[in-house]
Amino acid sequence: MLTPRQELILCKVVDDYLQTGQPVASKSLAADTELGCGPSTIRNELSLLEEHGLLAHPHVSAGRIPTDAGHRYVVDRMLASGQGPLPARRLELSLIRREVEEAMRATTETLSQVTNLLAVVSAPAMHTATIRHIEVLALQPQVVMVVIITSTGGVSKMLVTFESAVDPGLVAWAGEYLNERLVGLGLGARMLHQRLVDPSLSATELAFLARLAAAFSDISSEGEDVLYLDGTARLLTAGQIQDTVQINELMDLLERRVALLRMLRSALGESGIYVRIGHENEIPAMRSLALVATGYGMGARKLGAVSVIGPVRMDYAGVIVTVREAAHQLSRFVEDVYAEN
Repeated sequence: MLTPRQELILCKVVDDYLQTGQPVASKSLAADTELGCGPSTIRNELSLLEEHGLLAHPHVSAGRIPTDAGHRYVVDRMLASGQGPLPARRLELSLIRREVEEAMRATTETLSQVTNLLAVVSAPAMHTATIRHIEVLALQPQVVMVVIITSTGGVSKMLVTFESAVDPGLVAWAGEYLNERLVGLGLGARMLHQRLVDPSLSATELAFLARLAAAFSDISSEGEDVLYLDGTARLLTAGQIQDTVQINELMDLLERRVALLRMLRSALGESGIYVRIGHENEIPAMRSLALVATGYGMGARKLGAVSVIGPVRMDYAGVIVTVREAAHQLSRFVEDVYAEN
């Protein structure tokens, strides 16, 4: 357990290191009037913080830099206090009247621009959603469109062309029948296609439904959750990552999205902000980086995660506030889409 003075010194070292990227010397800390203690006391406290594993010496004669544990201590202290500064740039997401996929992309792009880091947003695969509503529309005498709206606001459309004009009554009947039989079912449910077949139906009705069935096959075959990424170039510029091996590992991670999705799913198990710093990350490619993430969704149901990946030397306070706000705005958007549908 640290003393209040040790906590203050640790916070000062972390803040200075975030600003400059350089080791923090005891001389500069002693000049800080807020600390109210002399150089010898500062040096002694720094040595104790180093013994706790919270600070490190990059070189014998250099100042101190925070370790992963040091960053973790300050982040936990900030989260426990519920305090944090406003982000340097206000996050303003314009999600009104957007399609779900477009809204996810806009969130990722804006989050990356505001934080100047790599932003990753996950969205549920179609098979994790349920059918909310189905429309069967006659666009032309021989062309019918099937529209499937999911519980997450996703929309899937398919056009079916027939050899001859379709009876408008058959189109209206199909819409009512499909809603009655399929609404509420998961898109990957085994019984979904079984519900399309009813022995009491006429041959004409069964044949018509058979042509529409492909619309449900397409979406039920969706696999992993969808990932939206933006800002990879930002993470690699300005010297944020310089080691070639680390760069290659990160690129490999981004290509192997299954591993990245698994990491983000861990964030969904947290009630609040999920932070993993350096060696706290299980994935080797992430052990020189930090992840800040939180879930978004409808009420208690989380649909995906909003996250930022960057160097361990990250402005955690600003990033946490920004990620939390992005998740809040995305949750409001999803709820609005769900209510409309």
